[in-house]
Amino acid sequence: MYRKHFGFTRHPFHKEIAPEELFPSTANQEIDARLNHLLELRGIGLITGESGSGKTCACRKVLTALHTGLWRVVYIAFSTGNVMDLYKTIAWEMGLPTERSRAALYRQIRTEVNRLCAEARCRPVLVIDEAHNLRSDVLEDLRLLTNYQMDSENRLCMLLVGQAELRRRLGMAVYEALAQRIVVRYHYAALGRDEMPPYIAHRLSLAGTQLPLFEPAALEAVFQATQGLARKVNNLCHHALIAAALGHAKAVTIDHVHAALPEVM
Repeated sequence: MYRKHFGFTRHPFHKEIAPEELFPSTANQEIDARLNHLLELRGIGLITGESGSGKTCACRKVLTALHTGLWRVVYIAFSTGNVMDLYKTIAWEMGLPTERSRAALYRQIRTEVNRLCAEARCRPVLVIDEAHNLRSDVLEDLRLLTNYQMDSENRLCMLLVGQAELRRRLGMAVYEALAQRIVVRYHYAALGRDEMPPYIAHRLSLAGTQLPLFEPAALEAVFQATQGLARKVNNLCHHALIAAALGHAKAVTIDHVHAALPEVM
């Protein structure tokens, strides 16, 4: 609706964005450094953040940049299933035939990890998204997958990505064995107030304009309403642009933001 009005080449706040187009926020730069450190150590990493903060996109940016000949990234968005479901999902993503028993699946995955490291000279990385939904028994078996006590170095790098409650759960005594193996922890913060103007300008530039289409008061209103959570920012800005286009305005004002609030909040 508003693309023609503002002369955009594409929708600036669409949820789908290429990893290389992500805004270089402080949190994104920090996660780059943390994940690269994790890949060097090949241990277990924990990335948490509020829903809609952009943590999954930030992780994907780092992982998609890895050389496919040197790294094998296995990404799964696992939720509330049991251990068998987990092993079947991992095996399927690794291209392995599905065994019928838990022990056989476990051995099959371990064998493939060993093969990748020893024969293919490829480092496997297992990414579990939405990990805050994992059951207790599943979390324990994830730890066992990384347990290569006979080796001088870790063979499987694992990354757990989830909401803030996952960090709180792993602080409980029952998960101490897993928590001790976590070598990188980072809580992905939302955009700060000072990052809001450059973030919106960045998204607008990707859509083909360098014009400051959001007035300063509108930018502040967006931040106040969303607290910097990227998904909420994108939704609110999208509807604010619609309101501005419907009013034949040349820029988004605070009134347009207020008009858009009922659509997203």
